Amino acid sequence: MRIADGGPPISARAFQRDRSIAHQKLRPGTLRRIVGFARPYRRMLAGFLVLIVIDAALGATTPLIFKSIIDDGIIPGRVGVVEALAALVGAIAIVDALLALAQRWFSVRIGEGLIFDMRARVFDHVQRQPLAFFTRAQTGALISRLNSDVLGAQSAFTGTLSAVLSNVVSVGFVLAAMIALSWQITIVSLVLLPVFVIPARLLGPKLAALTREGYGLNAEMHTTMTERFNVSGALLVKLYGRPSTENHSFAAKASRVRDIGVTQAMYGRIFFVSLTMVGSLATAIVYGVGGRFAAEGVLAVGTVVALTSYLSRLYGPLTQLSNVNVDVMTALVSFERVFEVLDLSPAIADRPDAVDLPRGSATVEFDDVGFGYPAADEVSLASLESVAILDRRVPEPVLHHISFRIAPGELVALVGPSGAGKTTISQLVPRMYDARTGTVRVGGHDVRDVTLRSLRDAVGVVTQDAHLFHDTIRANLVYARPEASEEQMWSAMDAAMIASVVRALPDGLDTVVGDRGYRLSGGEKQRLAIARLLLKEPSIVVLDEATAHLDSESEAAVQRALATALAGRTSLVIAHRLSTVRDADRILVIDGGRVVESGRHSQLLASGGLYAELYRTQFEGQAPAPAVEDLTAGNRGEQETAAVG
Repeated sequence: MRIADGGPPISARAFQRDRSIAHQKLRPGTLRRIVGFARPYRRMLAGFLVLIVIDAALGATTPLIFKSIIDDGIIPGRVGVVEALAALVGAIAIVDALLALAQRWFSVRIGEGLIFDMRARVFDHVQRQPLAFFTRAQTGALISRLNSDVLGAQSAFTGTLSAVLSNVVSVGFVLAAMIALSWQITIVSLVLLPVFVIPARLLGPKLAALTREGYGLNAEMHTTMTERFNVSGALLVKLYGRPSTENHSFAAKASRVRDIGVTQAMYGRIFFVSLTMVGSLATAIVYGVGGRFAAEGVLAVGTVVALTSYLSRLYGPLTQLSNVNVDVMTALVSFERVFEVLDLSPAIADRPDAVDLPRGSATVEFDDVGFGYPAADEVSLASLESVAILDRRVPEPVLHHISFRIAPGELVALVGPSGAGKTTISQLVPRMYDARTGTVRVGGHDVRDVTLRSLRDAVGVVTQDAHLFHDTIRANLVYARPEASEEQMWSAMDAAMIASVVRALPDGLDTVVGDRGYRLSGGEKQRLAIARLLLKEPSIVVLDEATAHLDSESEAAVQRALATALAGRTSLVIAHRLSTVRDADRILVIDGGRVVESGRHSQLLASGGLYAELYRTQFEGQAPAPAVEDLTAGNRGEQETAAVG
């Protein structure tokens, strides 16, 4: 939007921002870190700024040429001067266009480079955060840091910096030229400036409030769509028959966004009309005063025209500079929000002297391990949880004095009531969390003394809800081993009892499994996860309720696949279905975060403790269940089956 032809644009968007942000305190060192991010682009930034200054200077010379065309060419009747100066105006226009293209090139190169650098840094840093971080942080907030805040930080260089410098240089040149032409009219012009800014100041807070509300509603609609448009959310809506309720709720938000859009458009038009009207009044006053001076011989006609042209070039930059503190702080706060994420050190990280865990069969040992989940301020940020402050309460311990040892090739099962701490124990092996007290050892090494990469290469995990990416079967398999050949993939799938299913698919390995693998059945998805584990070839296998949600037929197929997966490997198995672990080498009964019983299936039944009680609860009064293949058959080379109970 422009006040008059040739004048710089004046936008109402700057006044839509929350002015309270200008009073926000930046953390020490923020500016220094910003300079550090910009250092690789310092030469391009210097060239960019030089072009801005040249462009602003050229823009300020045009009204002076108009003055000369009138005073030195038209009035005296010197056609040659008019033609020469007109040609000069045309040449300046061409140079100005070329400068605009050059500025755009520099702007894009610097801006896109900064976006790449910051996104890559934030993405890499977030991936290194521990599992506890992701259990607390909102996915939408993380995505916002990678998108909105990174773009806001980038605009500090390609938008705010260029606008501020351009406006400052333009105002300097314009004021100098206007004072040289007529200091009286310059003073009159500056006196009218507050009247020019008043409409923006009046409408600004209202626009800011509407903008905040609109952003909030759009975020809510985005969250609704994200949750309802995935397979699980869509299934829940359909199963509970709530499409009309969901539609009504979404429509209510969308209608408010519509109303906000209409109101913003009207406020924007009022803003435009007000500024145009004030600008026209100011132009009329300058023509009136300047015209009188020209009629009285005090000023030349060309001078009046030049002053009027400068007027449009003065109000635009001054109006934008009146809000410069908000613009600059908004950009700096975006940087600070990015730095806030980068400053959150991963709670689980390699020690400086960490060594690689040797490959091969390995023991797993828990030595008097105690554990409590980390507090919020240890692993998270309040701004990523949409709360004002983090919960600083110290969580209660969930594991107490856990001690056991799994020899190479041995299978140990963890059983117990829900919430007893079984999954927590299993997550300490691949170091998803660190023990608070005691030591977890793999292959005789404290897991905190080995590199995370080598530890997690040695441990393979299959959970009750194995996650598959929305990609092809091939891509999901090679995620465990990028260099795997197609022959190795088929071999792993054969061992996992899933190869025949994949061969029957029209696209074979290139079949897309859908969101979280929902195009496959539960059993097929689990067997594909087992194939992925076999392709990884870990020396330690952790199974966390891998067959909990399967029907009998799928469970039998998965059990056969697991027999291959566990053969010769150190195994830790969590199970609620006690029939699946009755032939384990040892069963640990967990209750209240403690090992309360340990032994073989028959021993634990004979002892009459918690295990016997759980067993009776599951199977007493039931008909004999279908035979389930022994998980450890691969370990012992046996294929015996037995009726449950």
